[in-house]
Amino acid sequence: MTSSSQITTESGNRQNMFPVEAQPELIENYSNFAEDAEKTNGRWAMIGFIALLGSYLTTGQIIPGIF
Repeated sequence: MTSSSQITTESGNRQNMFPVEAQPELIENYSNFAEDAEKTNGRWAMIGFIALLGSYLTTGQIIPGIF
């Protein structure tokens, strides 16, 4: 076996212990990010309002144990 088939990076023909890593590929697709974020925030706000209304109807307090 010849030394030309091994990958060497330093003098002395030492074999490279660190293989070549694949470059990460960054795919940015933010085409509908703002619209999706607004929909999500609105839905969570509706869930919070329903929870607030439910706790008020069942306990008579806005935040049970505090108000």
